[in-house]
Amino acid sequence: MQFFDTHAHLGLIYDDPIDQLRVIQEAKKENVTRIISICNSLHDFSTVYANLKPISGIYHAVGVSPSEVNSPGKDWIQQLEKNLKLPNVVALGETGLDYFKKYGDKRSQIELFITQLEIANKNDMPIIIHNRDAGKDIMDILSERIPKASAVFHCYSENAEYAKKALDLPVYFSFAGNLTYRNAKNLHETVMSLPLDRILIESESPFMVPAEFRNMRNKPSYLVSTAKFLADMLEMDLEELSAQLWKNSCKFFRLPE
Repeated sequence: MQFFDTHAHLGLIYDDPIDQLRVIQEAKKENVTRIISICNSLHDFSTVYANLKPISGIYHAVGVSPSEVNSPGKDWIQQLEKNLKLPNVVALGETGLDYFKKYGDKRSQIELFITQLEIANKNDMPIIIHNRDAGKDIMDILSERIPKASAVFHCYSENAEYAKKALDLPVYFSFAGNLTYRNAKNLHETVMSLPLDRILIESESPFMVPAEFRNMRNKPSYLVSTAKFLADMLEMDLEELSAQLWKNSCKFFRLPE
């Protein structure tokens, strides 16, 4: 049995590369054998990629998140396209829209998002979507511009009705530790309504820690707690579920099983 953490901010867990390695080793002891490392900026990506490059089972996404809309970096488009060609870079992201924290203005966020959708399509890369209080605009944009290589709503937070509409697009839905919270009824209803082959799970480390580890800083090894909760919800054997989630993750990121 093995697990695939499709979204972890490994560079935010600890600043020291040695500590990052320890976190990854802990994850592997819990059979979390593949992790997608996520960064919010191109500057952070360069550092984290260099630190983690030698470690097996670690893959990378690179993109500019809404939080960086006012300072994506000099020549950021050229730099992003260059980084997408690096070994073990398997997706563009995270990117999207965040109207909760009001980074920049909506127009600037939308332009940044659309530009990266176009870059993903040009480079035949799947895209990892950040959505916070921006569901309608994201759906409208994806309906016209979703990359051919697909997209995933990471740390899904909308309801089942939204997911039903999104299923018309070639998208996946990734659930984090907040799925395990008792009050997350919208997520529970969504999971029960989705085809199993469209579901991924993620740690979203160091955020969104599962209920079992409340008040602790999240890390990829805790992903197994989310998987167990999901298996119970779906009334599935954990090993059977882990095999399906692994298959889904490998398909989305186009990695061998």
